[in-house]
Amino acid sequence: MAIRTALVARLRQIAERGRGRWLRRAVIAGAVGAVLVAGASGASVSWIRSGAEGRMYTVETAPEAPVALVLGTRVQADGTPAPFLAARLEVARELYATGKVQAILVSGDNMRDEYNEPEAMQRWLVERGVPADKVVLDYAGFDTYDSCARAKRIFGVERATVVTQQFHLARAVTVCRNLGVDAIGVGDETAREYGRTWQFAAAREYGAGIKAAVDVLSGRDPVHLGPRETDLDDALRTG
Repeated sequence: MAIRTALVARLRQIAERGRGRWLRRAVIAGAVGAVLVAGASGASVSWIRSGAEGRMYTVETAPEAPVALVLGTRVQADGTPAPFLAARLEVARELYATGKVQAILVSGDNMRDEYNEPEAMQRWLVERGVPADKVVLDYAGFDTYDSCARAKRIFGVERATVVTQQFHLARAVTVCRNLGVDAIGVGDETAREYGRTWQFAAAREYGAGIKAAVDVLSGRDPVHLGPRETDLDDALRTG
């Protein structure tokens, strides 16, 4: 009995030591991971800032460009743009109304039949005076990278004014430039009134910046490609 008791105690001691070693390893691995993520985040922030430096404007100060590329975001259940998207569209409308762009490419998510960002965006613009033949739809702009890549490869965009919220603008401009679009940007500030939503979205930019850098370095294809489309060429040709 004494031998068995001693053996059980020894086994417990070994198990406790094993747990301690695994705990230490987990703590070290977590710390290394945190350092790597912080380093990657810092590098991506520097890359994004340098890529967009001197290329972000207001509607009033923006130079002319052929196309406004409006990046999609949430559409509400009734099919109308949510406030952040409506604010982006208003910037694009003002750019068109003041002659800063000749056409508008709306790029968003239509992965499901019942959810359609580009058509909601087009409808909003047309209802506010932008001619329908000046609004071109990209149904496969599932993220910033895909929107920029498709603008270049599917719609033939060489130069564009990218429109999104201010916190997202530097990343969008940098990604587009790295994919061959000579991009500047105009960012919306009005959505700051939605304080918590703005702050949450802005905080997400750190992780999104790392993803953007990985996407650009990998040179991945967008989720959907397809043949070259000429709708934007037609929109730019018409008076």
